[in-house]
Amino acid sequence: MTRDYVKWHAHQLQRDMELVVFGDAGVPFIVFPTSMGAFFEYEDRGMIGALADKIDAGALQVFCISTIDKDSFYADNLHPRQRIERYLAWERYLLDDVVPFVRHRNGARTMGVTGCSFGAFHAFVMALRHPDVFTACVTMGGAFDLKRFLDGYHDTDAYLLSPPDFLPQLHDPWFIDRCRANKWVLVTGENDICRRQTEDAAAMLAAKDIPHSLHVWGHGSHHDWPEWVKMAKAYIP
Repeated sequence: MTRDYVKWHAHQLQRDMELVVFGDAGVPFIVFPTSMGAFFEYEDRGMIGALADKIDAGALQVFCISTIDKDSFYADNLHPRQRIERYLAWERYLLDDVVPFVRHRNGARTMGVTGCSFGAFHAFVMALRHPDVFTACVTMGGAFDLKRFLDGYHDTDAYLLSPPDFLPQLHDPWFIDRCRANKWVLVTGENDICRRQTEDAAAMLAAKDIPHSLHVWGHGSHHDWPEWVKMAKAYIP
């Protein structure tokens, strides 16, 4: 399997950012790590191994990137507005740097996004905010309510980053039509601590007539990597 480590200076964040690419062709998927994780987490946790057959066959190309959770929503020392601004700067890095990089490496104009736990939040929010760019979204063990990170603070950006707030009120045909054309797969376990939020997210999609699939795994499935490894193999791409 081809593995390519890449690093460059992200001017939006004023820091170097790293990523690793697995494979040479196929459906491109961007992977977001779990809370405060990094680009190497997906590989270290066995997720790339679970997808190796698809990657080696040229059916899937995976781009594992880093987030800045420690400096945004997990930065308790910052005012909530500052946390939001840091996240929006990261979003600009994603759109201005990572997306063109994926397009250059893969040739596709659109791509999928996926993640586990807080990585699922990133995937779901970015796919909803940019349905013309991210046309497939696979979440595993996701929780999607941003309010728990903002200490009661609320503004327009906070609203537009929290799906339980903005999705029920979304009526813009430009967004709705594109979301309805895209692929949405939400996966959780019967004992996952985030099961309720995943089911609620599926209900919100259903209320907007956005086609999707919800999968609740049995056999005691819970919120951890051994479960997500099996889920990734089943649902990506």
